[in-house]
Amino acid sequence: MDKSLNKFRAIAIASVCILASLLPAVSRGQSDPLYSQAWALPTLYNPASAGSTDFLRIRGAARLQWVGIENAPKSFTGAADIPFKFLERRWGGGVNITQEGIGLFSNTYVNGQISGRLKKLFGGELSIGLQVGYFGSSFKGSEVYIPDDDDYHDSNDPSIPKQDVGGGSIDFGIGLQYTHPKFHVGVSMLHPASPKVKLNTKGTTNSSATSDNHEFETYVSRTIYLTAGSNISIKNTLIELQPDLIVASDLKSVSGVLSLKGWYNKMMFGGIAYRWDDAVSINLGAEFKNFILGYAYDIPTSRILKASSGSHEIVVGYRMKLDFSGKNRNRHRSIRLM
Repeated sequence: MDKSLNKFRAIAIASVCILASLLPAVSRGQSDPLYSQAWALPTLYNPASAGSTDFLRIRGAARLQWVGIENAPKSFTGAADIPFKFLERRWGGGVNITQEGIGLFSNTYVNGQISGRLKKLFGGELSIGLQVGYFGSSFKGSEVYIPDDDDYHDSNDPSIPKQDVGGGSIDFGIGLQYTHPKFHVGVSMLHPASPKVKLNTKGTTNSSATSDNHEFETYVSRTIYLTAGSNISIKNTLIELQPDLIVASDLKSVSGVLSLKGWYNKMMFGGIAYRWDDAVSINLGAEFKNFILGYAYDIPTSRILKASSGSHEIVVGYRMKLDFSGKNRNRHRSIRLM
């Protein structure tokens, strides 16, 4: 019985590796990780969000998806943005770093952002943003395992790397956002050129060093994001409701997160979210002296629930209010006194 289970497990792992592996003509497209608490990482999905508040914002996030399944996706993100004035105009700058593992793939996204206010409109402001960065990807071909007695897959399949390969490419994105005191809405396109990455063995510059002169490549899917959110204060209470929406599409498929959280006294929050065709998420968190901590637990709504106990996600961050009044321009304020 144990041998049968081990054999089934080996075949299942091999199948996952093959599905995740690279093909010579049609490569596997990568995409950005979609966090259940995407509302806490606005610049990750729209460069026009950089500097959209009067705060220096620093955020970190970690997501462990489908706990209990081997080689399930893991994502880690660091993000920071800051507003500033230049030539009497309001600007924003930001940086994002994301590392994720998906099966035998490991991907790195790094970018810098700049945004500018175009004009005031209907009591709010319209901003445009641009980001330029780097996308790197690697594949652990040395860890691919296919049983010799597998009737469905060929262990000598030339479309699967037999050694570790990797590469990188320049990437960019653009976005628009309208920010109003009571709500915001934005649209962006990331990876519009759908950059392709040729994967080579470490230290080589051409594909001839890979197995049998076979060329491997992957690419980042062109993705359009729609984001929206609002603040709804309930009269005569200390409660504020914040609905948020993010929709992502590569024009072939659609994913998204719709969430609603309630803040109490601007210190603690709790809420629920729905990940389209994926999971229901429970959110809890608190903010104290400009520090924020958020946690999300995703319960799968698909059959994957039979193999996984769910997904876990945590967000931590800090923000500091900046003074744009022009007064005391040369004075520095201690963070401890804020």
